Amino acid sequence: MTTPDDAPPVAVPAAGTPEPTPAGAFASPSGRRELPPTPTAPEANPAQEPGAAPGPAARPEQAAPRPPGTHWSVPHGSVPAYAPPDPHGGPVGQPVPAPWAGVPYPTTGTTADVDPAQPTGPAGVPHTVVLHRKRRRTLSAAWVVPLVLLALAAGAVGGVLGSRLTTDDRLADAGLPVAPVGAAPVERAAGSVAAIAAGVLPSVVSIQVDGPDGSATGSGFVLRGDGYLVTNNHVIAQADGAASTSITVTFGDGSEQEASIVGRTADYDLAVLKVDVEGLTPLLLGDSDAVVVGDPVVAVGAPLGLAGTVTTGIVSALNRPVSAGEATDSQDQAFINAIQTDAAINPGNSGGPLVNAVGEVIGINSAIAQPPGSLSTVGGSIGLGFAIPSNQVRRTADQLIEKGIATYPIIGVLLDQRYSGEGVQVSADVQDGRQPVTAGGPAERAGIHPGDVILAIDGRPVTDPDELIVAIRARTPGDTIVLHVRSGSSERDVRVKLDESPTD
Repeated sequence: MTTPDDAPPVAVPAAGTPEPTPAGAFASPSGRRELPPTPTAPEANPAQEPGAAPGPAARPEQAAPRPPGTHWSVPHGSVPAYAPPDPHGGPVGQPVPAPWAGVPYPTTGTTADVDPAQPTGPAGVPHTVVLHRKRRRTLSAAWVVPLVLLALAAGAVGGVLGSRLTTDDRLADAGLPVAPVGAAPVERAAGSVAAIAAGVLPSVVSIQVDGPDGSATGSGFVLRGDGYLVTNNHVIAQADGAASTSITVTFGDGSEQEASIVGRTADYDLAVLKVDVEGLTPLLLGDSDAVVVGDPVVAVGAPLGLAGTVTTGIVSALNRPVSAGEATDSQDQAFINAIQTDAAINPGNSGGPLVNAVGEVIGINSAIAQPPGSLSTVGGSIGLGFAIPSNQVRRTADQLIEKGIATYPIIGVLLDQRYSGEGVQVSADVQDGRQPVTAGGPAERAGIHPGDVILAIDGRPVTDPDELIVAIRARTPGDTIVLHVRSGSSERDVRVKLDESPTD
């Protein structure tokens, strides 16, 4: 409830031509009537009777004010019909000529209360108001100092709370739709990229090799819980075993461990490392033979040293013959029957996993294509990345862990890289001291001769020497394959049981 001390000033219309007062012109939210001061100077009241007490313009400054609570009739409708009340003892309700310019009204500091005893009615029926002199209040220093200290403390607390407001809180203040605070966490499907990444990332590592020739970086992942990791051979190629060489593995939680080489093979571009840590979470190796073109995949690794990077794509091709590694001699290069993907793979991704929609490893990212004529020796992703199939990784990694070396299957022939006709031709001559058909080898036992042309392997046509090599190396020593061979003008199918040779 409003008290007289905080009521608004009384207001009246300014001097001039009278106009009808709008309905409610004197009403305030609390029910009081507001009569603002007239800015004109006071003048004598021409209608004042001789001998009467001085009016507003003529009253002496020492005139005693009328006690609070005195009633004056103020017209509700036709404002000019009555003289304004004088709080200092002037005549009440005296008619004056219209307009009553120059008649002073109570100024700021005077408040008015409605007298409930007076009736209200249509225009012309007076409403009675009671005027009070507004009293000014001040606070002593004993009050001001605690209030200042309290305000400072409140400001500090408000600053701390305000600093913790989230962006959503500010958006809410701006009227933008936001999720309520404390809303339930977002549910992510088991096959979503986020769910796959959450399951794979803790088992992916970054690898740095420091040696006499500089540093190299790559990726890898946990193969077994007792500290075995797998990566590409070319990632750790400069780790020659010298005392000045070190291999540092960084796990997803930021911890680092020194690693040693268990085994490596340049032919398959694979290497197995060992760290002195137990209880690691290995990734599952899926069946790469079950992969089909169009399957969604996720590549994880540390491209350009950016650990924990996840990219997505699909399997864009299968059985892609790729030579990987850094060997300059084609006989020493790694030949991969690769899974091709459009997931972004960049330098540093090498050795990291390529996983399927359920988080199983279907390949190890090993190589990327570069545009023909590119001058850069270290290119970025152009949407053509290649991974070693997981079935090959499984066989080779098991051999490296058990024996420290790996083997690969062979048929015992030397292919002619100069041949450009249909299929792949067995060399007709000795090359660099090497016989075209190995004596007593699988090909000779199957009846293959120098100069024969191999047109297909297990019903799949071959048109390039590398294509035949990677198709054979994707098998296991002891497996039997069927080659479609042309000798002169005749063609036939021959069965060849694969032999094995130790890898480099």
